[in-house]
Amino acid sequence: MQIIRYPEKKDWSQLLKRPATDSANLEKKVEKILKSVRKKGDRALRKYTKKFDGVVLDEMLVTEMEIMEATNQVSNELKEAIRLAGANIETFHRYQIQEAEWIVTMPGIMCSRRAVPIERVGLYIPGGTAPLFSTILMLGIPARLARCREVILCTPPGPDGKLHPAILFAAQFVGIHKIFKIGGVQAIGAMAYGTETISKVHKIFGPGNQFVTCAKQMVQKDGIAIDMPAGPSEVAIFADEYADPEFIAADLLSQAEHGANSQVLLVSDDEICVENVQFEIQKQLSELPRKDIVIRALANSKAILIRNDEEAMELLNEYAPEHLILACNRADEMAEKVTNAGSVFIGQYSPESVGDYASGTNHTLPTNGYAKAYSGVSVDSFVKKITYQKLSREGLQQIGKAVELMAEAEGLQAHKNAVSIRLAKL
Repeated sequence: MQIIRYPEKKDWSQLLKRPATDSANLEKKVEKILKSVRKKGDRALRKYTKKFDGVVLDEMLVTEMEIMEATNQVSNELKEAIRLAGANIETFHRYQIQEAEWIVTMPGIMCSRRAVPIERVGLYIPGGTAPLFSTILMLGIPARLARCREVILCTPPGPDGKLHPAILFAAQFVGIHKIFKIGGVQAIGAMAYGTETISKVHKIFGPGNQFVTCAKQMVQKDGIAIDMPAGPSEVAIFADEYADPEFIAADLLSQAEHGANSQVLLVSDDEICVENVQFEIQKQLSELPRKDIVIRALANSKAILIRNDEEAMELLNEYAPEHLILACNRADEMAEKVTNAGSVFIGQYSPESVGDYASGTNHTLPTNGYAKAYSGVSVDSFVKKITYQKLSREGLQQIGKAVELMAEAEGLQAHKNAVSIRLAKL
């Protein structure tokens, strides 16, 4: 990690930039695959699965027998861990459901807003270097609570043409049975446009590499909704003299192992803390199986020394991290000052890992600074909000004159007439 000492505010924008990618070249490659899937359907899916995953698929849809076999391969301990995480996630997300109420805005006029499920949603679950079965819980549980009519899941097969057993167990645990062995850009294209085997959906959820992220953003231009713009995973930590360097190093490394293009950021007002964290990083790094990936991610990462905690919060809100850990003496007080972050972890004993798996909050969060304007996935992500209004004769008489005046002032005579004609008959 590069150490930056007391940067001037005018330099923050440049300092806080995420690792850049060649988007123009990336879009050309992604567009070619999407066009092929849109035109050739299943034939294109099989072609790209063979090319990128090295697998010749006979059937893309996972059978019930495959799900049963996979379930038997998952240890009882892991099953219980998944059930515990699922229970916490469901408890937290269930509280997000609100019943519709009729509001009387004035006598004779009632208004309401009702949450209606998005009928068909598609979940993308990365396989690659890490089978993210935890993401199935994070997406599948709120989709079920929202009562989406159809939920499909796409994830890339392994070299043997099979899916990781934990992915299949987690899918059946949350009630998803339409699971397809398709990954990458071709999976996003299939869910966006539909093929002979895979139904077109109305909204696509889930993380992925730069190709998957680019594909989601491109199909959005064709009217397919996505959960949010997303990039490589990231964490920012504020640590003061009271922080445990061993904890901080572990948190930084846990996020860095997501991928070589991930970024971690340490912000501190204590130079000794930064030095001790650097020492702990090297100590813990040697024991990690994904050491090579972590080293490359750390090359994108920084430790920034600042003058005080007020400056720290200003800098962190400007960065708008996906995950923000407050490992400091007045963590609760500092948390009140957060305006831009995907999810906040308060205090020494709140590692980011618990949010990734089992505390109950959702780990599908805005990255790349999008936390300034986007929220993480919730039950709300799987519904549309439809408004209603109902007026009595008296209600229209009460409000009619105001509407006529406003419509006339805007030069919209037909709008005025829609009220005037009714009033004339009352």
